[in-house]
Amino acid sequence: MTREGDPEALVVMSREAFDAQFDAARIARLRRIASVPDPLWTADPTDPALADRLAGVEVLLTGWGAPQLDADLLGRMPRLRAMLHCAGSVRALVSPEFWERGILATSAAEVNSAPVAEFTFAAVIMAGKKAPFIAADPASRRLNGLTADRYGELSNFGRTIGVVGFSRIGRRVVDLVRQLDDVTCLVADPFADPEEVAAAGGTLVALDDMLPRVDVLSVHAPELPSTRGMIGAAQLTALPDHATVINTARGSLIDTPALERECASGRLNAILDVTDPEPLPVDSPLYDMPNVMITPHLAGSLGSELFRMTDAALDELVRFAKGLDPREPVTQESIRLSA
Repeated sequence: MTREGDPEALVVMSREAFDAQFDAARIARLRRIASVPDPLWTADPTDPALADRLAGVEVLLTGWGAPQLDADLLGRMPRLRAMLHCAGSVRALVSPEFWERGILATSAAEVNSAPVAEFTFAAVIMAGKKAPFIAADPASRRLNGLTADRYGELSNFGRTIGVVGFSRIGRRVVDLVRQLDDVTCLVADPFADPEEVAAAGGTLVALDDMLPRVDVLSVHAPELPSTRGMIGAAQLTALPDHATVINTARGSLIDTPALERECASGRLNAILDVTDPEPLPVDSPLYDMPNVMITPHLAGSLGSELFRMTDAALDELVRFAKGLDPREPVTQESIRLSA
């Protein structure tokens, strides 16, 4: 039972997302925090049968599969004051009318960055030992580790790691790689504060200065028109022989044909959790290269990790109900430089 004055809430996301993110315990917590008349959830807020329900909604908890909150849909929710997103980017959900209404938006992007950074750190370590490439190459995997070095030196000691983009995930990766012995972490980001980078354990440099120095290049920039293809033929050519390119951000940040050429020659290795296009065509040569490891967008929150994002959104709902400032607000200005 909810108390008088609790904000009226509605969950809007796909059935698949709802089933994955709201178990009985989290539904019970939602009902303790907010007033939640039936239905608690919908995948289609444009359904005319929901007209009365939408009229009273003050808070939406959104997720994957939620539609854009455009002028028409917002017009059906005159009392809406907050959209608390149970996932990462809200870019596809907001509209000019959303910002004009002054509606609060929050995101679970910060907690979603944790598994991506963990995946990336594991990829950095595997890249150092060249393990994915040796495992995929029948000739190399039969060799002793002391001689299986056709993909470069097998070591994580004294490495130089390049992080492109001091984003939420980039910051976590910089912090994690400090665990490696005698590691140098270089960061390229035109908007980053050198002191913040240094505090995280990195050194801020220009991208062109970074590229010739790294053993591993890990990409963490947002997907924006200005960042499309930012790692192109010239940038890949500048990397040392046997460097490994890791992409757990967005496939469009790397020029796919240029990467194909470098990996086909055997000069570079790649670990790709995202590609451009995604998925790659079935006849892409990248699939058959032993020095390329491709995973189907696994780095972000999956399985039980999804509950972490739900919990973050429910925490924001608690703060909203108490009149407190949100922990992870999204503004019209901040969204221009974020994924």
